[in-house]
Amino acid sequence: QVQLVESGGGLVQAGGSLRLSCAASGLSFSIYTMGWFRQAPGKEREFVAAISRSGGSTYYADSVKGRFTISRDNAKNTVYLQMNSLKPEDTAVYYCAASATMLRERLDRRVEEATRYDHWGQGTQVTVSS
Repeated sequence: QVQLVESGGGLVQAGGSLRLSCAASGLSFSIYTMGWFRQAPGKEREFVAAISRSGGSTYYADSVKGRFTISRDNAKNTVYLQMNSLKPEDTAVYYCAASATMLRERLDRRVEEATRYDHWGQGTQVTVSS
């Protein structure tokens, strides 16, 4: 069955970096647009970043643009989120998600909509201290 497993979360001081990984199994990874979302305590789930099937196009939330980088390695069935210059407001559980319904290389605001994603990981905790 389909499984997405995130790893790489942890504790880091403000200004530091973390690299999250999401390993996929049970699906044809290269046909899925991949995204990262996060949810902080007491807040709604929010979009972070997305990457097209080939990895040729990326899309970021304004709050992380210039600090975070999403990438993928289709040979390894893995998507990554490199997080630099972390801030306390980045503290959240980070979720990996896969969409089979957004198949074109061009990415737009529709990738921000959680309902467009078909599969979700269990999440990994990122805590940024001040």
